[in-house]
Amino acid sequence: MFRRENYQTESGKPMAYASPGGYPLYYVCKDGGVLCPECASGPECAQATADCPDDAQWLIVAAEVNWEDSALTCDHCNKRVESAYADADE
Repeated sequence: MFRRENYQTESGKPMAYASPGGYPLYYVCKDGGVLCPECASGPECAQATADCPDDAQWLIVAAEVNWEDSALTCDHCNKRVESAYADADE
């Protein structure tokens, strides 16, 4: 089960990199959407709860490492999500 507090920095923001290892993280929402760490720290995600079905697009249910997907982009800001082993120009 995903626990948001396990993926937060001391300031309460979602971690950008896994600890240990330093691999780049992205966040998966209940509706299957992908968020970069910056967008996952937005007020929409902080207010989303499992009790409200309308929050599916903002309710974070998992954190994953982007190992090799050079085309993975954030569904909110459309920026490329950093990957551990793939180059941006691949």
